[in-house]
Amino acid sequence: MNPYKIEGPALISFSGGRTSGYMLKQIIDAHSGTLPKDCYVVFANTGKEMPETLDFINNCAVNWNVHIRWVELDIHEERPIYRTKEVSYETASRNGEPFAQLNKRKKMLPNPYLRICTQELKMNVFKRFMQNEGYKEWNNIVGLRHDEPNRVAKQKAQNETGKNKWESYSPLYEDKKTLKDVSNFWNSNTFDLKLPSHDGKTLAGNCDLCFLKGTRTLTKLVKEKPDLTEWWINEEKKMKNTFKNKISYIDILDLSNKKQAQIDFLDDDSRSCFCHD
Repeated sequence: MNPYKIEGPALISFSGGRTSGYMLKQIIDAHSGTLPKDCYVVFANTGKEMPETLDFINNCAVNWNVHIRWVELDIHEERPIYRTKEVSYETASRNGEPFAQLNKRKKMLPNPYLRICTQELKMNVFKRFMQNEGYKEWNNIVGLRHDEPNRVAKQKAQNETGKNKWESYSPLYEDKKTLKDVSNFWNSNTFDLKLPSHDGKTLAGNCDLCFLKGTRTLTKLVKEKPDLTEWWINEEKKMKNTFKNKISYIDILDLSNKKQAQIDFLDDDSRSCFCHD
Protein backbone atom coordinates (compact mmCIF):
# COMPACT_ATOMS: atom_id res chain seq x y z
CA MET A 1 0.00 0.00 0.00
CA ASN A 2 1.29 3.46 -0.92
CA PRO A 3 1.76 5.38 2.38
CA TYR A 4 1.13 8.65 0.55
CA LYS A 5 -2.39 7.72 -0.58
CA ILE A 6 -4.30 9.80 1.95
CA GLU A 7 -7.88 9.10 2.98
CA GLY A 8 -9.99 12.11 3.81
CA PRO A 9 -11.09 14.03 5.56
CA ALA A 10 -7.50 15.00 6.21
CA LEU A 11 -5.42 18.01 7.15
CA ILE A 12 -1.94 17.91 5.62
CA SER A 13 0.17 20.03 7.96
CA PHE A 14 2.68 22.14 6.04
CA SER A 15 5.25 23.86 8.27
CA GLY A 16 7.02 25.59 5.40
CA GLY A 17 10.17 23.51 5.83
CA ARG A 18 11.97 21.10 3.51
CA THR A 19 10.68 17.92 5.18
CA SER A 20 7.00 18.85 5.04
CA GLY A 21 7.50 20.17 1.50
CA TYR A 22 9.02 16.85 0.46
CA MET A 23 6.14 14.97 2.08
CA LEU A 24 3.61 17.15 0.28
CA LYS A 25 5.19 16.42 -3.12
CA GLN A 26 5.05 12.66 -2.47
CA ILE A 27 1.37 12.94 -1.53
CA ILE A 28 0.57 14.99 -4.62
CA ASP A 29 2.36 12.48 -6.88
CA ALA A 30 0.59 9.55 -5.22
CA HIS A 31 -2.72 11.17 -6.18
CA SER A 32 -1.63 11.81 -9.79
CA GLY A 33 -1.31 15.55 -9.22
CA THR A 34 -4.75 16.24 -7.75
CA LEU A 35 -5.60 15.84 -4.08
CA PRO A 36 -9.05 14.59 -2.98
CA LYS A 37 -11.47 17.42 -2.25
CA ASP A 38 -11.59 16.54 1.44
CA CYS A 39 -7.79 16.69 1.86
CA TYR A 40 -6.55 20.16 2.83
CA VAL A 41 -2.96 21.42 2.77
CA VAL A 42 -2.75 24.00 5.57
CA PHE A 43 -0.02 26.35 6.78
CA ALA A 44 -0.52 28.10 10.15
CA ASN A 45 1.32 31.42 10.06
CA THR A 46 2.58 32.91 13.34
CA GLY A 47 3.89 36.11 11.74
CA LYS A 48 7.42 35.23 12.86
CA GLU A 49 8.49 33.02 9.97
CA MET A 50 11.34 34.18 7.78
CA PRO A 51 10.32 35.81 4.45
CA GLU A 52 12.14 32.96 2.68
CA THR A 53 9.78 30.47 4.33
CA LEU A 54 6.71 32.30 3.05
CA ASP A 55 8.22 32.52 -0.44
CA PHE A 56 8.95 28.79 -0.35
CA ILE A 57 5.35 27.91 0.55
CA ASN A 58 4.09 30.08 -2.28
CA ASN A 59 6.58 28.47 -4.69
CA CYS A 60 5.35 25.00 -3.72
CA ALA A 61 1.76 26.04 -4.43
CA VAL A 62 2.62 27.61 -7.80
CA ASN A 63 5.06 24.97 -9.05
CA TRP A 64 3.01 21.97 -7.95
CA ASN A 65 -0.41 23.45 -8.73
CA VAL A 66 -1.72 22.73 -5.23
CA HIS A 67 -4.04 24.88 -3.14
CA ILE A 68 -2.34 25.68 0.17
CA ARG A 69 -4.61 27.29 2.75
CA TRP A 70 -2.95 29.97 4.90
CA VAL A 71 -4.46 30.47 8.37
CA GLU A 72 -3.67 32.57 11.44
CA LEU A 73 -4.89 33.01 15.00
CA ASP A 74 -7.29 35.93 15.30
CA ILE A 75 -8.24 37.15 18.79
CA HIS A 76 -11.41 39.13 19.53
CA GLU A 77 -12.85 40.80 22.61
CA GLU A 78 -16.26 39.14 22.15
CA ARG A 79 -16.86 35.38 22.07
CA PRO A 80 -15.60 33.29 20.45
CA ILE A 81 -12.39 34.99 21.54
CA TYR A 82 -10.02 32.66 19.69
CA ARG A 83 -10.75 32.33 15.98
CA THR A 84 -9.02 31.06 12.86
CA LYS A 85 -8.63 33.63 10.11
CA GLU A 86 -7.82 32.64 6.55
CA VAL A 87 -5.19 34.78 4.83
CA SER A 88 -2.96 34.40 1.77
CA TYR A 89 0.64 34.77 0.70
CA GLU A 90 -0.06 38.44 0.00
CA THR A 91 -2.01 39.23 3.18
CA ALA A 92 -0.25 37.01 5.75
CA SER A 93 1.15 38.70 8.85
CA ARG A 94 4.87 39.32 8.66
CA ASN A 95 5.61 41.22 11.85
CA GLY A 96 4.57 38.76 14.56
CA GLU A 97 1.03 40.14 14.93
CA PRO A 98 -0.76 36.84 15.80
CA PHE A 99 2.01 35.89 18.24
CA ALA A 100 1.95 39.32 19.93
CA GLN A 101 -1.88 39.15 20.15
CA LEU A 102 -1.57 35.85 22.00
CA ASN A 103 1.03 37.18 24.45
CA LYS A 104 -1.16 40.18 25.22
CA ARG A 105 -4.29 38.08 25.71
CA LYS A 106 -2.57 35.52 27.94
CA LYS A 107 -0.63 38.23 29.78
CA MET A 108 2.42 36.02 29.62
CA LEU A 109 5.11 34.66 27.32
CA PRO A 110 5.35 31.02 26.27
CA ASN A 111 8.41 29.14 27.47
CA PRO A 112 9.98 25.68 27.06
CA TYR A 113 7.69 24.25 29.74
CA LEU A 114 4.45 25.99 28.75
CA ARG A 115 4.25 26.10 24.97
CA ILE A 116 1.03 28.03 24.56
CA CYS A 117 2.31 29.29 21.22
CA THR A 118 2.36 25.75 19.78
CA GLN A 119 -1.09 25.07 21.20
CA GLU A 120 -2.79 28.32 20.16
CA LEU A 121 -0.89 29.44 17.05
CA LYS A 122 -0.72 25.99 15.45
CA MET A 123 -2.77 23.12 16.88
CA ASN A 124 -5.95 24.98 17.79
CA VAL A 125 -5.79 27.04 14.61
CA PHE A 126 -5.68 23.79 12.60
CA LYS A 127 -8.52 22.31 14.68
CA ARG A 128 -10.83 25.28 14.13
CA PHE A 129 -10.01 25.28 10.40
CA MET A 130 -11.25 21.71 10.01
CA GLN A 131 -14.28 22.36 12.21
CA ASN A 132 -15.10 25.42 10.09
CA GLU A 133 -14.99 23.13 7.05
CA GLY A 134 -17.66 21.01 8.73
CA TYR A 135 -15.65 18.06 10.09
CA LYS A 136 -15.92 16.54 13.55
CA GLU A 137 -13.02 14.09 13.08
CA TRP A 138 -10.16 13.89 10.60
CA ASN A 139 -6.70 12.51 9.83
CA ASN A 140 -3.76 14.78 10.64
CA ILE A 141 -0.87 14.21 8.22
CA VAL A 142 2.51 15.32 9.58
CA GLY A 143 6.07 15.24 8.25
CA LEU A 144 7.87 13.08 10.79
CA ARG A 145 10.67 11.01 9.26
CA HIS A 146 11.97 7.50 9.97
CA ASP A 147 15.01 9.00 11.73
CA GLU A 148 12.71 10.67 14.29
CA PRO A 149 11.42 7.57 16.15
CA ASN A 150 10.98 9.33 19.49
CA ARG A 151 8.70 11.97 18.02
CA VAL A 152 6.71 9.33 16.14
CA ALA A 153 6.34 7.29 19.35
CA LYS A 154 4.91 10.35 21.13
CA GLN A 155 2.52 10.89 18.21
CA LYS A 156 1.31 7.28 18.34
CA ALA A 157 0.89 7.45 22.12
CA GLN A 158 -1.23 10.57 21.70
CA ASN A 159 -3.36 8.76 19.11
CA GLU A 160 -3.99 5.94 21.57
CA THR A 161 -5.42 8.32 24.17
CA GLY A 162 -8.29 9.17 21.83
CA LYS A 163 -8.45 12.67 23.31
CA ASN A 164 -8.08 14.56 20.04
CA LYS A 165 -10.58 14.98 17.24
CA TRP A 166 -7.88 13.83 14.83
CA GLU A 167 -5.55 10.88 14.43
CA SER A 168 -2.02 11.75 13.33
CA TYR A 169 -0.22 9.81 10.61
CA SER A 170 3.35 10.13 9.33
CA PRO A 171 3.78 8.76 5.78
CA LEU A 172 7.51 9.57 5.69
CA TYR A 173 8.06 7.38 8.74
CA GLU A 174 6.05 4.55 7.21
CA ASP A 175 8.08 4.86 3.99
CA LYS A 176 11.35 4.82 5.98
CA LYS A 177 12.42 8.21 4.61
CA THR A 178 15.22 10.04 6.40
CA LEU A 179 16.87 13.45 6.34
CA LYS A 180 19.19 12.21 3.59
CA ASP A 181 16.21 11.46 1.32
CA VAL A 182 14.81 14.94 1.96
CA SER A 183 18.15 16.61 1.20
CA ASN A 184 18.66 14.58 -1.99
CA PHE A 185 15.23 15.60 -3.24
CA TRP A 186 15.79 19.33 -2.79
CA ASN A 187 19.33 19.16 -4.18
CA SER A 188 17.87 17.97 -7.47
CA ASN A 189 14.67 20.03 -7.48
CA THR A 190 14.14 23.12 -9.64
CA PHE A 191 13.51 25.33 -6.58
CA ASP A 192 14.35 25.15 -2.88
CA LEU A 193 13.88 26.90 0.45
CA LYS A 194 16.36 29.77 0.31
CA LEU A 195 17.57 29.35 3.88
CA PRO A 196 20.92 27.67 4.64
CA SER A 197 20.92 24.00 5.52
CA HIS A 198 23.37 22.86 8.22
CA ASP A 199 23.74 19.07 8.20
CA GLY A 200 20.25 18.90 6.77
CA LYS A 201 18.73 21.20 9.40
CA THR A 202 17.33 24.65 8.66
CA LEU A 203 18.39 26.70 11.68
CA ALA A 204 16.35 29.74 10.66
CA GLY A 205 13.26 27.69 9.81
CA ASN A 206 9.84 28.14 11.44
CA CYS A 207 9.72 31.06 13.92
CA ASP A 208 13.00 32.87 13.21
CA LEU A 209 14.38 33.03 16.78
CA CYS A 210 12.13 30.45 18.44
CA PHE A 211 13.05 30.05 22.12
CA LEU A 212 13.18 26.26 21.65
CA LYS A 213 16.27 26.68 19.50
CA GLY A 214 19.48 26.29 21.46
CA THR A 215 21.36 29.29 22.82
CA ARG A 216 24.29 28.58 20.51
CA THR A 217 22.00 28.30 17.48
CA LEU A 218 20.19 31.54 18.36
CA THR A 219 23.46 33.39 18.90
CA LYS A 220 24.76 32.29 15.51
CA LEU A 221 21.53 33.43 13.83
CA VAL A 222 21.65 36.80 15.62
CA LYS A 223 25.30 37.28 14.70
CA GLU A 224 24.23 37.08 11.04
CA LYS A 225 20.99 39.07 11.44
CA PRO A 226 20.92 41.11 14.68
CA ASP A 227 17.71 42.90 13.65
CA LEU A 228 15.79 39.66 14.20
CA THR A 229 16.02 40.23 17.97
CA GLU A 230 13.93 43.43 17.91
CA TRP A 231 10.49 41.77 18.13
CA TRP A 232 11.58 39.26 20.79
CA ILE A 233 13.23 41.94 22.94
CA ASN A 234 10.16 44.17 22.69
CA GLU A 235 7.83 41.34 23.74
CA GLU A 236 10.03 40.54 26.73
CA LYS A 237 10.01 44.19 27.75
CA LYS A 238 6.22 44.42 27.44
CA MET A 239 5.62 41.25 29.45
CA LYS A 240 8.50 41.88 31.90
CA ASN A 241 9.60 38.30 31.48
CA THR A 242 11.71 36.09 29.21
CA PHE A 243 10.89 33.37 26.67
CA LYS A 244 13.93 31.28 27.61
CA ASN A 245 14.92 30.30 31.12
CA LYS A 246 17.75 32.33 32.68
CA ILE A 247 18.58 34.23 29.50
CA SER A 248 16.92 37.08 27.62
CA TYR A 249 17.09 38.06 23.97
CA ILE A 250 19.12 41.12 24.98
CA ASP A 251 21.61 38.66 26.48
CA ILE A 252 21.64 36.70 23.22
CA LEU A 253 22.25 39.89 21.28
CA ASP A 254 25.20 40.66 23.58
CA LEU A 255 26.56 37.10 23.14
CA SER A 256 26.43 37.50 19.36
CA ASN A 257 29.13 40.17 19.61
CA LYS A 258 31.61 37.63 20.93
CA LYS A 259 34.11 35.85 18.73
CA GLN A 260 32.87 32.79 16.84
CA ALA A 261 35.15 30.48 18.85
CA GLN A 262 33.46 31.62 22.07
CA ILE A 263 29.99 31.16 20.56
CA ASP A 264 30.85 27.57 19.59
CA PHE A 265 31.30 26.73 23.28
CA LEU A 266 27.78 27.85 24.25
CA ASP A 267 25.15 25.28 25.22
CA ASP A 268 22.92 24.12 22.40
CA ASP A 269 19.87 23.28 24.48
CA SER A 270 17.54 22.82 21.51
CA ARG A 271 14.13 21.20 22.00
CA SER A 272 11.81 19.71 19.40
CA CYS A 273 8.52 21.40 18.62
CA PHE A 274 5.27 20.74 16.76
CA CYS A 275 6.42 23.44 14.34
CA HIS A 276 8.48 20.94 12.43
CA ASP A 277 10.95 21.29 9.54
